[in-house]
Amino acid sequence: MKVRPLDYLWIFLTISLTVYGQIILKWRMERFGGMPAELAGKALFVLRVLTDPGVFSGILSAFLASVCWIVAMTKFELSHAYPFVSLCFVAVTIASVWLFGEQLSLLKIAGVAFIVFGTILASQG
Repeated sequence: MKVRPLDYLWIFLTISLTVYGQIILKWRMERFGGMPAELAGKALFVLRVLTDPGVFSGILSAFLASVCWIVAMTKFELSHAYPFVSLCFVAVTIASVWLFGEQLSLLKIAGVAFIVFGTILASQG
């Protein structure tokens, strides 16, 4: 399978759209708060969440990420492309610290470093 450098755009779009979806969903869910205990409250909560434009954009981004991944699968071997998806963990961790003030411990830093190193190794072979 002959891969052109521009083909990596499909993997990049998959990662970007996936990360966007995770971040926007977290941001919007913080605004909605917790799910109510009673069944009627849960139904109304879910309806409000699903009709929120931000949540809808997160769901749409997941769909578009899937479409980009489908295209990427026409251009790469799965064993080459799939390790790049692990970079979603890296980007979400960094964005969570930056946007939501989440804690970044030494263990998280080490984990992210292992993911990056592993992605580099896996994409080479």
